[in-house]
Amino acid sequence: MGEYSPIRRGGRAPAGCQTRRLGVEEELLLVDPDSGAAKAVGEQVMELSGEADGFQTELQAEQLEIATRPCAQLEELAEQVRASRAALSRRARQVGAEVAALATSPVPVDPTLSRSRRYERMAETFGLTTREQLSCGCHVHVEVASQEEGAAVIDRIRPWLAPLIALSANSPYWQGRDSGYASYRYQMWNRWPTAGPTELFGSSKAYHSLVCELLRTGTLLDEGMVYFDARLSHHLPTVEIRVADVCLEADDAVLVAALARGLVETAAREWRVGRPPDPVPAQVLRLAAWRASRFGLDGWLLHPLTHTPAPAAEVVRTLSRHVRRTLSQDDAMTCERLLDQLLSRGTGAGFQRAAYAARGCLADVSRAAVARTTGR
Repeated sequence: MGEYSPIRRGGRAPAGCQTRRLGVEEELLLVDPDSGAAKAVGEQVMELSGEADGFQTELQAEQLEIATRPCAQLEELAEQVRASRAALSRRARQVGAEVAALATSPVPVDPTLSRSRRYERMAETFGLTTREQLSCGCHVHVEVASQEEGAAVIDRIRPWLAPLIALSANSPYWQGRDSGYASYRYQMWNRWPTAGPTELFGSSKAYHSLVCELLRTGTLLDEGMVYFDARLSHHLPTVEIRVADVCLEADDAVLVAALARGLVETAAREWRVGRPPDPVPAQVLRLAAWRASRFGLDGWLLHPLTHTPAPAAEVVRTLSRHVRRTLSQDDAMTCERLLDQLLSRGTGAGFQRAAYAARGCLADVSRAAVARTTGR
């Protein structure tokens, strides 16, 4: 959603590289420490921050974005995610707020548009969709060797993106009510006209032709509003995977990023040996994403290979096996450990519902999320 990504440009990954660099962008909620309500202090935090902090304003003043530098090692990525969360927490407390990795606000909120001519134009053009859109996602950038490789990757990872929604699900509440969804953020996000799964492109030329056609309609303000579930970054040599909620646990953000990198590397290898992508229609993928958003890890999802219902644990284990051969031994062990941990503990959505069930207080949900976000 941000106007410019703070992930720093780096060199391109060589073809066949198993250690493609990756980076994570996380949108985090700013909340009142007592009421748990979202607090519109983003601009105040930015005034206290320097360029080295790497924070970025977002659509609403109740949120800010943090970003890692490009990393080759998962350990480095994990350190940066935790350090960035801690740095934003310190700044937020200077203006009387806390930071919560919540993909939607449990406590009812009337969002405050950040001061930006671009955001003002979005509000003028898209009305209530803009004004109500206070949601926090996790975007993973993975380096690609070329635009052609990137388009081939996007075609081949399509069936595997819905499980990432289920793994990251962290937005059960909307405007003070339980939505019935594990990731209601994904539902809200799909109100934007370009959001969601895409059909096969076949080439980078076809990808860019479609983007140009969308822009020629005059509906979008700019290329930054091409909100495909996975897209070619328009200013970085990366594929950007955009389906995940911001994860309550830093470990889960690392898991999502590691699996995303594995998907990109696996897809690139399939492309190089001439293996065609699954021609499953985008409408079926939309149903897969809907089920992942609705049930998270607590129901039946669509299996990425058969597109028929299967238990969520089986689906995410299949995803892990799909990428395992492209991971280093250390990364494979890390992914397995983090996945076991997540399946045992549950998602952020489950954590939020348990926090609410204890006393029936939505403020408790926000306060508990602050503690998990900051490690305090």
